[in-house]
Amino acid sequence: MELIHTPQATPPAGHYSQAVRANGFVFVSGQLGFLPPAEPGVRPVLASGAAAQTREALRSVAAILEAAGASLSAVVSVTVYIPDVALWDEVNRVYEQGFGGHRPARAIVPTRDLHFGALVEISVVAAA
Repeated sequence: MELIHTPQATPPAGHYSQAVRANGFVFVSGQLGFLPPAEPGVRPVLASGAAAQTREALRSVAAILEAAGASLSAVVSVTVYIPDVALWDEVNRVYEQGFGGHRPARAIVPTRDLHFGALVEISVVAAA
């Protein structure tokens, strides 16, 4: 098992890694839509709105995957959390732009409030 970290993505705010590579896969922890740059110990700022947060979350996911030697095109599974089902279409439009023709397995999970008042959180599993 290898822990993955890159300064190009939001640093962990708790006891977890940005990602872990194990058994031929990269497991990326949930990423919120924080704006760069993010420094350890300094709370980053969320982008404004669900579309912008989705773009920033995907940017962080892509940076973490790159640090692990993978890319969005290697993603096999995605979980997207949103605090309101009304955000589904807006998030889906940006998600589709980010992944283009690549269509990994996916779940969008309407849930209660996300941490820091975020409007989207994205975690992925990619082939390494």
